[in-house]
Amino acid sequence: MGATLPSWTCRNRNIPMTERKKDEGRKLLLQYAGLATQLVVSLGIGVLAGYYADKKMALSVPVFTWLLPLLILLVIFWKVIKDTSKK
Repeated sequence: MGATLPSWTCRNRNIPMTERKKDEGRKLLLQYAGLATQLVVSLGIGVLAGYYADKKMALSVPVFTWLLPLLILLVIFWKVIKDTSKK
C-alpha cells in the first residue's frame, strides 16, 4: 500500500504548506523590491537627464526636469497595470 500524505502537505511537491507559502512570499517580496528599485533608478535618471536638457537649452523654467520624470511615472504605472491585469 502507498503512503498517504498528511493534509498539511502540498500534494504535488511533497513540501509542507508553510514552506510553500514562505517561498511564495519571498518571490512576491523580490518582485516588489525589483519594482521599487526600477522606479527609483528610472526617476533618478529622468531627473538628471531633464536637468541636463534644461541646462543645455538654457531654459529659465525647468520644463524637462518636470516632464521626463512625469513621463517615466506614467510609463511605469501603465506597465504595472498591464502586468497585473487579468488576461
